[in-house]
Amino acid sequence: MSDKTSTWLARYQPWRRRAEVGFWVLVLTIQMLANSITTWIDLRTAPFVQPLAWELSSNLTVGLLIPVLIAFERRFPLRWDTLGRNLPWHLAGTLMFCAAHVLVMVALRKAAYAAAGASYTTGYWISVFGYEYLKDVRSYVLILGAVLGYRLLLRRLQGEARLLDAPETAPGVPPSGTPPARPERFLVRKLRSEFLIAAADIEWLQAQGNYVGIHVNGHDYLLRSTLADFLGQLDPARFVQVHRSYAVNLDRVAEIAPLDSGDARLHMKDGSQVACSRRYREALGRN
Repeated sequence: MSDKTSTWLARYQPWRRRAEVGFWVLVLTIQMLANSITTWIDLRTAPFVQPLAWELSSNLTVGLLIPVLIAFERRFPLRWDTLGRNLPWHLAGTLMFCAAHVLVMVALRKAAYAAAGASYTTGYWISVFGYEYLKDVRSYVLILGAVLGYRLLLRRLQGEARLLDAPETAPGVPPSGTPPARPERFLVRKLRSEFLIAAADIEWLQAQGNYVGIHVNGHDYLLRSTLADFLGQLDPARFVQVHRSYAVNLDRVAEIAPLDSGDARLHMKDGSQVACSRRYREALGRN
């Protein structure tokens, strides 16, 4: 990956959360305005505020449900190796998504109409749910598609690591029975490039959903694993967990700064800082 791309990613990270939220706000705002205008044109005689209230309540509800949907996908990830197991959960998720959308949307509309001295009627709930479900299932798929595509793009730009494959045993030769050696190097793939990083060069680790962020020499790479599973493959005398979401290479810790809460902040030799909770401080002192 070029230095320009690395620089862009480094500058993007502090703004990443704002950019992600801003993206969905922009998308839902454009959809709300476009749908309001087309509905107003179809109604012809209705005031514009009426379709605007309908679309505002609908898109506001969808916006509130997007973080829930992202968290749901992290709990039941959609990957080729989990598709058969987790797809039924997402089929049920479309029903829950629609039910929540309809309930909150109708509540907002009733409140808005009541504030204007009018009343909002929904008709038969089964008909409303069936009508909204046809739209909500598409919204569900499109939202997840956008989220998964975004993650894939970041992983390709950021770099994705994996363990090197163990050497195959020759035919007819039984396994030695000894536990596999801890990996000393990892293969990192960035776009069309591949290279190796040494385990000893890892500065700290961060749990990121279904991945572990590996921080090496100012660069971040992702490995598909849980933090606990990955730590189990590293040297326990060198790597120790210091937080529910973080682990560090003790050789790379420059300073431990205690906090009044009992927690601590670890200053790493690369200039970064890592949170250390008091639950893990004793274990840190024993190493």
